[in-house]
Amino acid sequence: MTVREIYDSLIERIPDALAEAWDNDGLMCASDDTREVKRALVTLDVTEEMVDYAIAGGIDLILSHHPLIFKPLKNLTEDDHIARKVIKLIKHDIAVISFHTRADKVEGGVNDTLCEIIGIKNAVPFGEGGLGRIGELDEELSMEDFSYLLKGLLDCDGVKVADACIPVQRVAVVGGDGKSYLGAALEMGADTFVSGRIGYNVMAEASEMGINLLEAGHFFTEHPVTAFFQSLLYHLDHEMYVEVRSSNMIRLI
Repeated sequence: MTVREIYDSLIERIPDALAEAWDNDGLMCASDDTREVKRALVTLDVTEEMVDYAIAGGIDLILSHHPLIFKPLKNLTEDDHIARKVIKLIKHDIAVISFHTRADKVEGGVNDTLCEIIGIKNAVPFGEGGLGRIGELDEELSMEDFSYLLKGLLDCDGVKVADACIPVQRVAVVGGDGKSYLGAALEMGADTFVSGRIGYNVMAEASEMGINLLEAGHFFTEHPVTAFFQSLLYHLDHEMYVEVRSSNMIRLI
């Protein structure tokens, strides 16, 4: 399949209409959208390390969650780190497709994947545009037990916990930076809210608000969506080589 054929097929599953108005995603870079795609790389971020890896590995297409280009480029010179990546990609005929907020909202995307991993049942959308998900655990857990469970399931470096001293059962999730969805989670009756980043000021007030808050890291709450992207590409072309690679550049010391 060509780059254009893959993109047109993917947006049938992840339509433009799901993207937030402020977002910038879709077909980010394609020097030739008629190019056949035989090798694809799936990653959360199009870092320069991922670009260099794609070049060395003969990759034709990178499919990412975070957009390669988010703000308008003022120039195309190697002085700018984003422009430098675009130049490399064009030189080596590597296309980039990014699905950001629409992949958060779509069925099977970022937040549905989080629910599946954590074991949240009967999940329904909540919040602006139905981006978040909320549902129930099979059994009530203590905050301590749930925190250690979450850390293991997401294989993250650590979990920041603000304990409201209430059991965990009705859980809301928003992958990435989800603090703006906390109010909606409270309105939906969540006793626990999980996100990648919530922030100190918000978490300090968890007990006052009556909700457990867990911050598991932006990367770790969104990286699982790469399996969803990989399955979409395999469904389009069983002969395509599709590799998933971690783009995490942040670590705890």
